Amino acid sequence: MDNHKKRTFTFLTIGLIFLLSGIEYAVILPTIWRYLQILEAPPYFLGLGLSAFSLSGLLIGPLFGLWSDRSRKTKTIILLSNLFEIAGNFMYFLGYSKWLLLSSRLVAGIGAGAGSSIFGFLTRCTRSDERAGVFAAIMACRQAGLLIGPAFNLFLRLCDFNLGPFIVNKYTSPGIFMCLMWTLLQFVILGLYWDLPPIGAAEGGGVMLTHLKVEEEEVPLVGSEEEAVHTYSAVNSDDVETTSTTSETEPPSAAKVFKHIGSSELLREEVVVLLTAQFITLFNQTALETMVTPMTQRYFSFGELGNSVMYGLCGVEVILGFFFVRWLSSRVADRAVLAAGLLICCVACVWCLIFLTDPQGGYTWELTAFIVGVFLQLLGLPFVAVSQVSLFSKVTAEKTQGFSQGVRRSVGGLATILGPLWAGGLTNNMYIMLGMMLALLTMITVMTALSYNRLIEPRPVQSAQNSDSGG
Repeated sequence: MDNHKKRTFTFLTIGLIFLLSGIEYAVILPTIWRYLQILEAPPYFLGLGLSAFSLSGLLIGPLFGLWSDRSRKTKTIILLSNLFEIAGNFMYFLGYSKWLLLSSRLVAGIGAGAGSSIFGFLTRCTRSDERAGVFAAIMACRQAGLLIGPAFNLFLRLCDFNLGPFIVNKYTSPGIFMCLMWTLLQFVILGLYWDLPPIGAAEGGGVMLTHLKVEEEEVPLVGSEEEAVHTYSAVNSDDVETTSTTSETEPPSAAKVFKHIGSSELLREEVVVLLTAQFITLFNQTALETMVTPMTQRYFSFGELGNSVMYGLCGVEVILGFFFVRWLSSRVADRAVLAAGLLICCVACVWCLIFLTDPQGGYTWELTAFIVGVFLQLLGLPFVAVSQVSLFSKVTAEKTQGFSQGVRRSVGGLATILGPLWAGGLTNNMYIMLGMMLALLTMITVMTALSYNRLIEPRPVQSAQNSDSGG
């Protein structure tokens, strides 16, 4: 099989992984609260169960990323992480006690930690000009899973039989269903996933491209021996071939990885801005997800059907938004897409503060204001999500990309834990909840504006043999 087909099947498999992650969220979330009640769990166990998944992913993501940076073998990591997904969902299916149910979400969350390795792999195997489009398509796959997940609940809720000593009903069936789905995915990964070489190694050639993290005027004309690792000069053909082969095929040692991490890689201005954008975006998104169901019940008397229709329409909008951003990213710089997304999110938050904090007037106007607010919030999400992931992959070192993506996803995991906790206690005080969200959005918008010139891929420096230079 040629490299093009391997690349296509590998990317399709990654899309399937993200699709299943969205389906899992969609089939378990609607039933977990009632499941916990049957197991006589106190109300706070719902928050613990939802946060447990994010917590274990937050902790294990950087470790999986560091492993992928060292080995450059993401297939093994994905196969291992899926075993945790299988085990976690089977534990959810057993459900003997509330503690087993809580443990099941912790174990399944370890499987989600492989996302950092996947994003690191995609960074190494894509060109910078196509990366945003690839990320947008992968994220759209998860949103598609969130959209079609409720359709599986239509038949899972009808389950009522015994499987040996185990009871299969509408509460336990999501666990065994996802256990089977992740098991089938293992065979797909074994047959259709390849650890592709980095894009530079795949293309070959005698030219090395290295992204320097310094400004052009800061590069000395003559480097010292201590700076040799960052300095390139003309060499003979044998040296070029040897250096190119070593740098592109040999994974970095653990010492080099930690040296990169310790050199303020994640403390540079542009990286801090993007990590802050990641946190604030997911914090606001999960906070809105937490408050939207009580709000629709209080003001519009939405039941299960009304909320299902609403979530379905929201899913369609987000998917279309991701594909629009995929198209837009090939024509507009990532930082411009990020700025546009933050502006839309600010407008949406201002709208909600004006019209949804103290609804007055007729029922029709309240519903219209709510629809517009939700539409604007979801409209800005793909812009910010795709652009900040794409930019983050370009402003951080490629050799430690797995670890860096793990840190980024851990920051997002922390946001998904704190967002619901913040919104859960403030559904009766929308001014405070939305006011904090707007303050955070204003802060990251100002940070983005001040650092706009730094939110760009570092200039590539070409190094090739040049006989005229006397090498």
